[in-house]
Amino acid sequence: MIGILAMGCGDSTETRLQRFLLQSNDLVKNQKQGQAEYYLREALKLDSCFADAWNNLGTIYFNQQKYPEALEYYNNAISCRPNYLNAYFNRANAAYELKEYYSALKDIERVLKNKPDTAVAYFSQGLIYSRLREFDRSLESFHKAMNLDRGNAEIWVNIGTVHYYKKQFDSARVTLEKAMKLDPMESHVYNALAMIEIEQGHYDEAGKLLAKALELKPDDAYYINNRGYISLLTKDIEKAKEDIDQSISVDPYNGWAYRNKGIYYLETGQVEDAIRLLKQAEEMDPFIEKVYVYLGDAYIKQGNKKLGCEYLQKAFQQNELNQDELKERCSVK
Repeated sequence: MIGILAMGCGDSTETRLQRFLLQSNDLVKNQKQGQAEYYLREALKLDSCFADAWNNLGTIYFNQQKYPEALEYYNNAISCRPNYLNAYFNRANAAYELKEYYSALKDIERVLKNKPDTAVAYFSQGLIYSRLREFDRSLESFHKAMNLDRGNAEIWVNIGTVHYYKKQFDSARVTLEKAMKLDPMESHVYNALAMIEIEQGHYDEAGKLLAKALELKPDDAYYINNRGYISLLTKDIEKAKEDIDQSISVDPYNGWAYRNKGIYYLETGQVEDAIRLLKQAEEMDPFIEKVYVYLGDAYIKQGNKKLGCEYLQKAFQQNELNQDELKERCSVK
């Protein structure tokens, strides 16, 4: 029998793989993504099924908002290591960004089955349920996350935001004020409180809250866009356009800004442009509030009452329009 001889010199493959992984991690910490990717790919030349390298490649691409590529790399990691929970969690986040919500839920549920005391997994689950408009389930998940990490202001902000979506403004306000006490520098608190004030018609107070949010985070596209929305509601149309255009410039993928640009066109009588922008917003993210209301109004203004009322019916089903408002627009008997 001929025995297998062990190599007596040089680093083992495993040692080299770990060295490449550590070098990559250090480079990521120093914001050198390109060099980090180089070392991960060198590791994959040594072992094409090195799951840690595939997972970390996915995270590099995720952080660059290249979600389809990130998803592919996470798939590779899981294929190489079927019980790799971190990769399942990361894949869920990529699927969430790609609006593949049911796939994301499936991965999160696998993580929680194996690690039921993971606050961040419940937090992600809450985000997914909120996107599916399953608000009660979303609250349940966020509360589980909060019970595991009570001092996390971000969790409280999201609980407050779901109450806002449910039109439970008093509960939303109490929860958001709790988040503010935990972290007075959390800009999302002031933005969420501003949205409550907008819903209740308190535009001056909303403006003050958004000013505080922007003081903490001056270039946030959503806050700038919300400031523009207040200007739309108070009929300061050109000021609204300035903020909305700035928001789109900062973040061209902000569907809420396209909705508001559609409202601007609707307010200025440019109905065809309004429909084009509102449809773009709907395609980017059908979760966007009142997009069906404005699309319905735009089509009715165009003379297409049948299509307009179909959109208004969708808005009614999402509790964004009440029965009287639907009847007023569509003469529903």
